[in-house]
Amino acid sequence: MQSDWLTFASEFFTKNYNKMKKILMYALVASMAIFTSCKKDDDNDVKQGPKVSAPAASEALVNATVDVEFSFTAAGGFASSAVTASNGTATVKTDGTADAASGTIIVSFTGSAAGAGSVTLSVTDKAGLADDATAVVNVVAEQTTFRINSNITEDATWETGKIYILESRIAVEPGATLTIQPGVVVKGEAGTGANATVLLVARGGKLMAEGTADAPIIFTTIADEIIPGQIESPNLESDVNGLWGGVIVLGSAKISASNESGEDVVEVQIEGIPTSDPNGLYGGTNDADNSGVIKYISIRHGGTNIGSGNEINGLTLGGVGSGTVIENVEVVANQDDGIEWFGGTVNVKNIVVWNVGDDGLDTDQSWSGTADNFYVVTVAGHNFELDGPEGSYQAGHTIKNGTVVASNADRSAEDLINVDENSIVTLQNIYITSILEGMKINRVTAVGVVFDNIMLDVPAADLANYVNGAVPAGVVAGGSTGADSSVFGWTWASKAGGLTGL
Repeated sequence: MQSDWLTFASEFFTKNYNKMKKILMYALVASMAIFTSCKKDDDNDVKQGPKVSAPAASEALVNATVDVEFSFTAAGGFASSAVTASNGTATVKTDGTADAASGTIIVSFTGSAAGAGSVTLSVTDKAGLADDATAVVNVVAEQTTFRINSNITEDATWETGKIYILESRIAVEPGATLTIQPGVVVKGEAGTGANATVLLVARGGKLMAEGTADAPIIFTTIADEIIPGQIESPNLESDVNGLWGGVIVLGSAKISASNESGEDVVEVQIEGIPTSDPNGLYGGTNDADNSGVIKYISIRHGGTNIGSGNEINGLTLGGVGSGTVIENVEVVANQDDGIEWFGGTVNVKNIVVWNVGDDGLDTDQSWSGTADNFYVVTVAGHNFELDGPEGSYQAGHTIKNGTVVASNADRSAEDLINVDENSIVTLQNIYITSILEGMKINRVTAVGVVFDNIMLDVPAADLANYVNGAVPAGVVAGGSTGADSSVFGWTWASKAGGLTGL
């Protein structure tokens, strides 16, 4: 029996030797692969070597020294850095920390001559692996970019051909006048909440922002690569919003407001500005108050959120008096409203609101001025949000000679005209086109609202479908453009074809 078993085992081993040999070989290879894979995972970050990131392009005067800040990661541990430069000299001012896995390195650069310059930083880790990155530094004979990081407390001028960067909420304080010359570009840093960047003209301060049709003043985001002399952004689409705050002008004219107890108040804090900032107060008794002159300005990509449901408008006017001149204003791609009035008596003419994320024209607290000649094109809220008084003071306003495009392929308004039961407003000679089913004029029975030649681009037989109630005598079907387009050729909306055919 034992002999038979040995004979069987010998024959089985002889016949299957090669197969067993292959199985053992596969097992050995697999175990080596697992070991190698684990080791690769352990060493992966080290073998990848360091990574260096360069900052955005900056500017330096000839023979002036600026700091250029790089960041790096080095899983293998920081060992050393080296720097080279073109059109200037560079030295490492603050080096990385030995063995650090990440950090920043500050390089001092001194430009030699006007023109393009660069700084290249190389980082080497303890394993001898290296990476580099290059920062562009434009060397200029005269400074053309200025960073604004404090309130304006005395008269100041921002000059043609230059860029001014708002690093925070910047207020033109009472008694000071900020003059912005034609062609200036103002850019707001990114920020939300209390850190939102805004140009705020406080009560008693003045803004003299007088652009021209050939050289408008442009307010935009730091992400916009536009430079003086350009109208259309070279890198941002016309519907990108919420990248900075906006422009706020406050005055001492009357407003209709009340406190939580329902008592009339003369002044309140403007929305979008923390209550801790007294420069945010507006309202008073001087209806002829003068906050300056605003002409040919384009405000773009703003409306950052400072709190739940609290965004900044493109242009906010709080208690602004009739002594203020505002005309030829464009608001593009604001996350909240295009222009919002809170009381006051100021008149505004020649307005373009294009691609905003909420209301086109918004009125509150018994504003008693006139908006004359305007385009409101493809908003995502109300074309008009026209609220009534909030206190016992009552005054009405007029909105006239306008063209509204209620929808396009990307966005559409919530309705055609939105008013409250206590609104006091005259709407005159307004043409509304691109109307969708379900859009309506609401509260047509509000006693303080007058409809005068409101033209809806719909068949006459369907007119009643676009009015929430009986059709008032001043609302008609058909018609043509209500705005004079000849004055808007300077705008981005016009040059990009946003007003074509209207």
